[in-house]
Amino acid sequence: MSDIFSNPSSVRIGDAFNRVDGLVKVTGRAKYAAEYAAPELLYGWVVSSDIAVGRIVSIDEVAARAVPGVVEVISHANRPHLAWLDHSYADEVSVPGSPFRALYDDKIVFSGQPIALVVAGSLEAARDAAALLRVTYEQDRHNTDFDVALAGKYEPKKKRSTYLPPKPRGDAQAAFDAAPLQHTAEYRLPAHFHNPMEMHATTVVWEGGGKITVHDKTQGAQNVQGYLSSVFGFSKDDIRVLNPYVGGAFGSGLRPQYQVYLATLAAKMLERSVRVVLTRQQMFTHVHRPEAVQTVSLATDDSGLLQAIVNDATTATSRFEDYMEVVCNWGLMNYRCQNASAQYTLAAMDTYTPGDMRAPGAATGMTLFEIAIDEMAYRAGLDPLAFRRLNYSDIDAMNEKPYTSKALRQAYDQGAERFGWDARSAEPRSMRDGTELVGWGMATGMWDAMFMKTSARARLQANGELEISTAGADIGTGTYTVMAQVASDTLGIALDKIHARLGDSDLPASPVEGGSWMAASAGAAVQLACQAIGKQLLAAAEDMPGRPLGKVQLEELVFADGRMSVKDDPSRSLAIAEVLAASGKDVLEAEETAKPGVGDLVSQMKKARNTHSAIFAEVKVDEELGVMRLTRIVCAVAAGRIINPKTARSQILGGVVMGVGMALHEEALMDHRLGRVMNHSFAEYHVSVNADIESIEVIFVDEPDPEVTPLGVKGLGEIGIVGTAAAVANAIFHATGKRVRELPVTIDKLL
Repeated sequence: MSDIFSNPSSVRIGDAFNRVDGLVKVTGRAKYAAEYAAPELLYGWVVSSDIAVGRIVSIDEVAARAVPGVVEVISHANRPHLAWLDHSYADEVSVPGSPFRALYDDKIVFSGQPIALVVAGSLEAARDAAALLRVTYEQDRHNTDFDVALAGKYEPKKKRSTYLPPKPRGDAQAAFDAAPLQHTAEYRLPAHFHNPMEMHATTVVWEGGGKITVHDKTQGAQNVQGYLSSVFGFSKDDIRVLNPYVGGAFGSGLRPQYQVYLATLAAKMLERSVRVVLTRQQMFTHVHRPEAVQTVSLATDDSGLLQAIVNDATTATSRFEDYMEVVCNWGLMNYRCQNASAQYTLAAMDTYTPGDMRAPGAATGMTLFEIAIDEMAYRAGLDPLAFRRLNYSDIDAMNEKPYTSKALRQAYDQGAERFGWDARSAEPRSMRDGTELVGWGMATGMWDAMFMKTSARARLQANGELEISTAGADIGTGTYTVMAQVASDTLGIALDKIHARLGDSDLPASPVEGGSWMAASAGAAVQLACQAIGKQLLAAAEDMPGRPLGKVQLEELVFADGRMSVKDDPSRSLAIAEVLAASGKDVLEAEETAKPGVGDLVSQMKKARNTHSAIFAEVKVDEELGVMRLTRIVCAVAAGRIINPKTARSQILGGVVMGVGMALHEEALMDHRLGRVMNHSFAEYHVSVNADIESIEVIFVDEPDPEVTPLGVKGLGEIGIVGTAAAVANAIFHATGKRVRELPVTIDKLL
């Protein structure tokens, strides 16, 4: 009987097969940051502040230090020397401002801020001792109310490097005022908190001689390595960071989080191995999707053609950093309209700095804009899909650039056909299933298709085993599988002989994993490294007696099933193992870097690179109780070349489920008196569970794109979430006739 996790012996790009890391994960052999053993390991328990703003007057440690097994209580009062310049605490994806420094001084800048670390020989002793600390504060006034903060909204002078400001065109306000059909409304999104299965954790192993090995939950091992080196004064050669398996991240691990800082601080101070794991409640004290408000004004002529777009948004940030997202641009890019403007501002509150969370900016801005587009379609008397087709733009309308490819029309067509959209009744509350109102809604999704400089190494051994490696992370997106598949496609080696290595700062350089760029970037680097091995094999074959392959170029060869053959004459063929043996070498090795060339950079300036999707949703709402059921979703995705349709489908499914959470469940609730998130547990912070999800169908639209990235890949990690919440909210309106402009759509908002 075949193993359910078995994969074909050799594969090509485009084949569907199981994840190569699936078996080690479901059998528990994959180890995560808090699962690594170390001799005489100490455990650190983070003590969180009770107030939002103020200072620590005193910490009474007597009772805590008396607990058997306690080794140290570390606070600002006794911590070792640390770097004092802001730039020392910056990392690859920092934002403008002054990065947070745990235990640096007596100041409190947000509720739940780490103020001490109790270190003991057991987790239980550290936890019990932490509960005995008595902290006296001097409390200042704070504000965590977004509505209050909006009074002081501002446009930062220094922008985040990844921020792209919106570009106005025409005279949007004048065109709006002159148009016969108008719509203006305010839309809101609450703060969302990352809740991956693996909580943030770090195990620092003290190796002696000032060297450490750091097992960290992160999306970038080399980013953490550089950060720790800069903050604590270690040489990079003395720090090795490992994150081969990450139990979900979705942006929460892009920047080094405070548990890695605290664990390293304690390890250096005590010269011992230390582990720090955050509790689920403490996961609500750091990076999150910011609260947002977006005012959208749309106007059309009598036929429904857009005449004006005015799109203004504000998102929350902390007092100490200016976190920015690209929120306002998506609608201006996606729709044809001669007059458009947008403004993006920030509102500072006494919280931790928000951060990237799956499709940052687009999941907020595109989602809220697509609800407004739905409203404008009804105002114009048009079917929502017909309205989008009427106002379709073949180019990036904001930047006036053609796309490398845009198959959104085909996504509309295929998604609508599979969903059965033509059978939709136009009027709200006009479709029923027994006692339930039935609603059909749709929306558009849009995300970036990025390609980042990435290096990879390939090592082919005499026994036929191929190792491919890069420092990048696999946060659950399937990077191991992508790397193995590209390598198998390039050199024709069976999957069971390919070993992918990731998540190690000692491996070839890679950026943090995020933005849906890893498959395109790491895949391209692996392909180049394997092609370099192919060149070495060809050189070795040319030195063999009788020159069995003849005089050929690399592009004239086919690598398949462990052999290299002449494309036009398959009879001229050699086993790769035979060629390697003839070379007299035990190992062939190559390291290559994939990066945009000069021509690519020029093309990027001239053409837009994006993924697109069309999402169709059906909801059923109990007319008397307001109870909603999401019965089916069809998501049609145009994302260039699909490396593995099976794992790609899983990525879209995950994104859609998170989009459903945005629409119906997720909402951080703040007690402004305390300045603290109160529903900081899975019991009260609701995320989508199996009972919330019924049918999700994924369609991949054929979208060849030879210029977007070297492999024609656009990336899939984030496009599944963008627009999904809008499709669900629009379906609820169609079912009930009640328009909810503040997500999530809950029963109280419908009754």
